[in-house]
Amino acid sequence: MNQVVRAVYWGALAMTCLVAVLLVRTYTFDDGSHLFAGSWEPGVQIDVSFSDQERRVLLEEFKDAIRIPTVSFSQTKANTTALQEFGDYIRKVFPAVHSSHLVHYEVIEKYSHLFTISGSNRALQPYMLLAHLDVVPATDEDWDVPPFSGEEVNGFIYGRGTVDDKHCLMIQGLVGAKNIASTLQARGVSLSFLLDEGMMIFEDVISGIKKPTALIGTSEKGYIALALSVKTKPGHSSFPPPVTCIGILAEAVSRLERTPLPSMFGRGAELGTFEHLATQFSFPLNVVMTNLWLFSSLVSRILERKPATNALIRTTTALTMFESGIKTNVLPPSAKAIVNLRVHPAQTVKEVLHLVQSIVADERVKVEIEDAYNPIPSSSYSTDAFGFQTVKKTIKDIFPDVLVAPGLFIGASDSKHFQNLTKDIYRFAPVLFKPEDLSRFHGLNERISITGYEDVVKFYIHLIQNADADKLPGLHKQSHEL
Repeated sequence: MNQVVRAVYWGALAMTCLVAVLLVRTYTFDDGSHLFAGSWEPGVQIDVSFSDQERRVLLEEFKDAIRIPTVSFSQTKANTTALQEFGDYIRKVFPAVHSSHLVHYEVIEKYSHLFTISGSNRALQPYMLLAHLDVVPATDEDWDVPPFSGEEVNGFIYGRGTVDDKHCLMIQGLVGAKNIASTLQARGVSLSFLLDEGMMIFEDVISGIKKPTALIGTSEKGYIALALSVKTKPGHSSFPPPVTCIGILAEAVSRLERTPLPSMFGRGAELGTFEHLATQFSFPLNVVMTNLWLFSSLVSRILERKPATNALIRTTTALTMFESGIKTNVLPPSAKAIVNLRVHPAQTVKEVLHLVQSIVADERVKVEIEDAYNPIPSSSYSTDAFGFQTVKKTIKDIFPDVLVAPGLFIGASDSKHFQNLTKDIYRFAPVLFKPEDLSRFHGLNERISITGYEDVVKFYIHLIQNADADKLPGLHKQSHEL
């Protein structure tokens, strides 16, 4: 009996100590959010308020940009007529930019537009703002308004490109980023930092956090376009074999879909996100997030329940294309599927390919890489990282109540082509996204609010002013803010 009492006593004591450790760590956790850049004093203050006339012109020019169908179907196929039209359009609506002696304008490989503005101190490194003018295909079917109408409905502008990516600066076209990067590298250019499209301001998307949260992509997942194919002898469908090439391939891709690749939670940029936001979660999630040393497995299981958060913690597998068959009464001679994998930063293309082959485990299925690149290394988000702190400061200028944290960009941006020009690449678009908006990205009814678009313009005006410095101001402490 004494042994039972002692066991209960020591068990209770251990539990009490554990709870004490968890609570102490929760309420003393240093997420670094108290560190803010000091007073920013740009040399020239530009008024960012718009008159009614300026607002009308701003919106009409944006709508007209949406109406030009600059569709790209692949890396080598696009609506080049529309891309040329768009080049003519920006020269028309931005005459001051194109005529200024301060701006050097170049067209790279027919459809890409590079603007170079020299500062007064040539000893400083330049920075770069990157965006793309091409959009993914869209048809009228199931849209509330035609996707290239730029129509305004209930305070929103609808159209393909409203959030991906014509609302930002337009400086590239068909494989334009790669051409621009090659041109700049050949000239020996190096960049202080680069800002491209990417993550956004998420409201009611992160469970347990009440405030809108701006995530700046400091890292980017890798990419694999994987071709799986099967070849068999053709024949008449009246005397079929036990399984056709379609059946063999269907079983293989089904195994891939049913077998998620392992969780890499905590081994990529997603860790920085949760460390920055840990104290902002409501109880008891704040206890969990400030003690990932104990609860990382639990958090991983929670995150994998939703597609958007599951993509943060592992390499994802998406079957995107399937081709086979030549006639209804002919056994197909071949079948081919394309699987798109987005590679977590803790893995490489080679490692993922080995995992896929072990899951497919069928010698009849040929596995080949059509296109691939490894994850992009993480850029600094420390308190002395000029690029990150400049973007962060600008976000707080325009959206003072939002939280700001680094994040893992799960998409594919063009900034990967600039890795030889700078080590500090950031991915952020100043647009508010709610849960209902996530499906609009590359989906139906893509849109941006009128006030949201105005905020985008204000953001870039502030960003350019904030970047007009040779170093970051000193740091000071500011409590209870990120």
